[in-house]
Amino acid sequence: MIRELDSVVLTADLLEHGLRAGDVGTVVLVHGNGEGFEVEFIALDGETVAVVSLFPAQIRPIRQREITHARKVEEIF
Repeated sequence: MIRELDSVVLTADLLEHGLRAGDVGTVVLVHGNGEGFEVEFIALDGETVAVVSLFPAQIRPIRQREITHARKVEEIF
């Protein structure tokens, strides 16, 4: 069960937001009983990249023995 303030992994690219599958975000709001989620994605320098409304199929909990990976976020204009 995914709750507010949980770290989650994006399961699909969201190129319109500069996000790719595997990016890690934080759940800032759970809609209803988990029908949807507001997830904030933050660059390593602390800048918010995007806050996105997502369906459960678009995110998953972090699993054991996973490691994060740094990449440059593409500019969206």
